[in-house]
Amino acid sequence: MAEARPPPLLLIEDTPSLQLVYRSVLQTAGYAVQAAGTAAEGMRIFRDSGAQVVLLDVMLPDRDGLALMRDMLALRPEARVIVITANASINKAVEAMRGGAHDFLVKPFDELRFLAAVENAGGGARALPRPAPRSPAAAESPVAEDVFIGSSDAMRRVQDTIRSVAGSMATVFITGESGTGKELCALAIHAGSPRANGPFIALNCGAIPQDLLESEVFGHIKGSFTGAISDKPGAAAAADGGTLFLDEICEMAPALQTKLLRFLQTSTVQPVGATRPRKVNVRIVCATNRDPIEAVRRGEFREDLYYRLFVVPVHMPPLRERGDDVIEIAQAALERFAHEERRRFDGFDAEVLDLFRSLSWPGNVRQVLNVIRNIVVLNKGGRVTLAMIPASLACNATLSQTSPCPDQVRAGLLEGLIGRPMAEIERIVIEETIARHDGSVPRAARVLHLSPSTIYRKRESWGIKP
Repeated sequence: MAEARPPPLLLIEDTPSLQLVYRSVLQTAGYAVQAAGTAAEGMRIFRDSGAQVVLLDVMLPDRDGLALMRDMLALRPEARVIVITANASINKAVEAMRGGAHDFLVKPFDELRFLAAVENAGGGARALPRPAPRSPAAAESPVAEDVFIGSSDAMRRVQDTIRSVAGSMATVFITGESGTGKELCALAIHAGSPRANGPFIALNCGAIPQDLLESEVFGHIKGSFTGAISDKPGAAAAADGGTLFLDEICEMAPALQTKLLRFLQTSTVQPVGATRPRKVNVRIVCATNRDPIEAVRRGEFREDLYYRLFVVPVHMPPLRERGDDVIEIAQAALERFAHEERRRFDGFDAEVLDLFRSLSWPGNVRQVLNVIRNIVVLNKGGRVTLAMIPASLACNATLSQTSPCPDQVRAGLLEGLIGRPMAEIERIVIEETIARHDGSVPRAARVLHLSPSTIYRKRESWGIKP
């Protein structure tokens, strides 16, 4: 008898573009998905499909998302709800977790974090593509070359380090600027280790409210606090037999640092409300975009925890130090996104490649991917020209003070704006600046010399939810 297929995931997101992106990511990872744009439609599909995992935006046009979540859990308590919220609504995330949500994602989030959350909610099905079972000898050869794009000396050194450390149990401490690929590095270490067939659990310590972080790391038992309606294993227990990746480790509160140190020393976890600890077998990989030594000096990170974690350091170099890797990344991204969007592109003009080489790329690889995605989505195809480049790469924002903007580059960048109404140009510049700063309105406001409240009001008038 054929094995019964699990019910599809239910995605409830009212923004068509985001719904399309989320659905594409899930389907590419092998998940069956049903999507809804309203609370009413979502509840109907939830009843009819038997969905066990729900991805739920808290801001819906016809009803509050948390009220919908409560009705869903009342109807099917075993369902796992992953709440999606924006930076400006982090209090909603706290309310959601107390109301029974399994997990939450704060926009903007990356693809790996998204899939890891879905996998964790699915109760053990693969979250990230897992390699086929390999012999112990084969497990000692990591897949760093397959994970990273780029042939610069800086990246070869990173790959050599991954190759050397992957087969061991040593704790790895990854440093590097935002967008340099720290989570990909952690995944490469896991994939090249004897634990490759075990779970890879990623937890962003900076994206979770401090009063929920202990439960996320160590779990809780039913009834241990208001809203704990069922047992939750926590990331450390979920990673048993595999790898636990703690991203933005320097953002962890001091009280929880003490418990993490105890966990590293004893290899036991004690969920909130539990009376007995549980032994687990977990390899720790952590990362930060801050200087950990400076965090220790400022008293924000325990010195003994730092020395416990800082066994094998791996530094992910910024893109500006990787030479022509930016060209390799852009070309690979163009091919991938064009395939996803079913469009045909024929590479880049030489002027575009020269521009890419001259930019400092403060957002690193993530910024390059965002730029290429923008080009593919907003253009029908052909050869990528300067006129297709997003306004966020304007010379004054990205080229160094000592490197003047070439006339042909300036003309190409302005071509996409000339002839548009000023209000439309204003919106393009504001939205591109926010995107370049990882979705942070306050940071974008500082760059634009505006108050955050002004940007929030403008976005509200454009129909963009916080």
